[in-house]
Amino acid sequence: MLPDLLKYATVFAIGMFKFVAAPVAGVAAGLPMPLVWGLSVAGMMTTVVLISGLGRQWALHMRRKREQKGKPLFNRRSRTIVSIYRRFGMVGIAFLTPILFSPVGGTVIATQLHVPRWRILLHMAWSAAFWGFTFTMLAIRFSHLPIFDHYR
Repeated sequence: MLPDLLKYATVFAIGMFKFVAAPVAGVAAGLPMPLVWGLSVAGMMTTVVLISGLGRQWALHMRRKREQKGKPLFNRRSRTIVSIYRRFGMVGIAFLTPILFSPVGGTVIATQLHVPRWRILLHMAWSAAFWGFTFTMLAIRFSHLPIFDHYR
């Protein structure tokens, strides 16, 4: 009972910070596909809910801190993110979050771009569901590789 709960908690916790790794960890732990998918999505959405709730104050704090240090408001990376947002909107940020930004990074980006919280939650939810299913299926498909034997 306790080892199973530890497996569940591990997949959930990994999904909170490194979404791509959660399905790999779940499949390596021998968990069933629907459970791996659900725990991965739940982990990402927990992070999104927490950060989007605290994000406005944190974004203001980070902006003030940057101004105090005399750093420029925009750099190469932030310009790229703004161009993605202008071209694709919140859909583009949500789509790329599990792959490039991580749940924390994608939510911070959306919050700093002043996207309404309900839109952040909506788009991150479908993105988490889509990518969670995709990564879980890929992890199952390639679970015969030696990298998975290391975790068993």
